[in-house]
Amino acid sequence: MIIFPAIDIKNGKVVRLIQGKFDSVTEYGNDPLAMAQHWENKGATWIHVVDLDGAKEGAMKNTAVILKMAHNVKAALQVGGGIRTKEDIAKLIDGGVSRVILGTKIVEEKTFLKESLSLWKDKIAVSLDCSNGRVLQKGWTSQTNIKAVDFIPELERLGLKCLIYTDIAKDGMLCGPNFEALEEILNITKIPVIASGGISSLEDIKKLHLLEKKGLVGAITGKAIYEGKLDLKEALKIIKIC
Repeated sequence: MIIFPAIDIKNGKVVRLIQGKFDSVTEYGNDPLAMAQHWENKGATWIHVVDLDGAKEGAMKNTAVILKMAHNVKAALQVGGGIRTKEDIAKLIDGGVSRVILGTKIVEEKTFLKESLSLWKDKIAVSLDCSNGRVLQKGWTSQTNIKAVDFIPELERLGLKCLIYTDIAKDGMLCGPNFEALEEILNITKIPVIASGGISSLEDIKKLHLLEKKGLVGAITGKAIYEGKLDLKEALKIIKIC
């Protein structure tokens, strides 16, 4: 299982939101590259990066700083937020990003995912950000009537190889992941799944690691490592010895 430190970028700064709300912002630094290097020095082999401005506005706004990160850290980057065109994807992958995360666009236009998968295969991930089991879009500002459990089999048929599942109600709350919803997702798909939202302790990491046999391949952590609730080095040790 891979642990992904999260770097969310808003107005060029490293921030965290609570439950995806743009009016609940906490800043953790002015230099996303320095933060990426910090987590890399702690042992991270992958880093999860989100262009929050892009997610909200529907077009990437922090591409330059993300590409700078890709050029200056050895850790692999997976990047999402405001990616709406194949040109966006190509720019990121050509610039050294290892995996591109699609969200809103594929909900609105499934042919975009099919075309992207045909071009970039396992370099494409889909993030399903959910509230009460239903998919959110447009920077978590709009809830659809689409149930994640109904949508995921369609993603599997299209050949998706990486799914990120976020429970927005848990995100930034430091109250533990929604294990029930996560297990429900793992039980209906063979797509490798990365969990996000609510991870707050080493105990959470241990419980998530037990789900590896069901198809959980990673966990994204943000606020917990920024607030000192979770020690990244210790978490990485746990998944190596368990």
